[in-house]
Amino acid sequence: MKTHFWNRAALAVLGLSLCLMGTAEAASVIGQPAAWEINLQQPVTEVAQFIYDMHNWVVVIITIISLFVLGLIIYVVMRFNEKANPTPSRTTHHTGLEIAWTVIPILILVGIAIPSFRLLKLQVQIPPSDVVVKVIGKQWYWTYEYPADQGGGFGFDSIMLSDADAAKAGQPRMLAVDNEMVVPAGKTIALQVVGADVIHSFSVPSLGFRMDAIPGRLNQTWFKTDREGLYYGMCSRLCGQNHAYMPIAIRVVSPEKYTAWLAEAKKKFAANEDNVKVAAIAAAQ
Repeated sequence: MKTHFWNRAALAVLGLSLCLMGTAEAASVIGQPAAWEINLQQPVTEVAQFIYDMHNWVVVIITIISLFVLGLIIYVVMRFNEKANPTPSRTTHHTGLEIAWTVIPILILVGIAIPSFRLLKLQVQIPPSDVVVKVIGKQWYWTYEYPADQGGGFGFDSIMLSDADAAKAGQPRMLAVDNEMVVPAGKTIALQVVGADVIHSFSVPSLGFRMDAIPGRLNQTWFKTDREGLYYGMCSRLCGQNHAYMPIAIRVVSPEKYTAWLAEAKKKFAANEDNVKVAAIAAAQ
C-alpha cells in the first residue's frame, strides 16, 4: 500500500512539474498557442491587456464564491445532519439572510459590470485610424484589401500553407499562410470586416479583437501595438466544411519596413487593384 501511495505521489509531482514547464514554455511564445498552455495568450495591445486583467478578476471572484459555497455545504452537512441536530429548526424565513443573499450578489455583479462596460467602450469606440484594412471572410480563406489613399490600392488572398511548407518556413502548422496581413507598429489599425458568403469571425487573441464577418454587414474593430512580431488567429465561427483551415496571420513591422512592403506589395498584387474600397470610419468614432 505504501509503495502504491508513493508511486501516485511521484506521478502527481511529475505531472505538476510538466505543467509548470509547459506554462513557462507557453509564456515565452507570443502571438500563437503553445503546448501545455493553461492561460490566455500574452496580450500585446491595450484592449488585450484589459481582457486579460478582466479575466483574472472574474476568476478571483468565481474562486472566492466557489470556496464560500463549498465551505457552506460542509458546514451545513456537519452542523445540521440528523445525528448532530436531532431536533431541526422550524424557521422558514430570516430577514437578515434574505437581505444578505440579495444585496451581496448585486454588489458582485456591479463589481463585474463596471470594468466590463469600460472594456466594451474601449472595444467599440474606434480611435482615429492611421491604417485601414478591409477583411473579407470567404469559404474558406481571408482576403485583405488596402485602400489607395493610404498607399495601397490592392488586395490579396491569404491561404493556409500545407504542413510541409509551414515547416520549411519555420511556422506553426495550420496557422501559417502564404500572404500575411502586414501593418505598422505604433499605429492605430482599423479593420473593416465583412463576409462574402457565410458568417465567419476574425479573431487574433494576443491582439485583443474578435469580430464577426457577416454578409451584407460591415463591422469594424481596431488594434494598436508597439511590439513587432507575427500574431496568429483563426476563424472563430463554425462556418462550414473547411472552417478549421482559414487561419489568420498578422505581421507587425516597423513603419519603415511597412512602407517598403507597401511598395513591393503594389507590384506583387497589381492584378488585384480593381474594386478596392473601404468605408468611412468617421461615423463609428
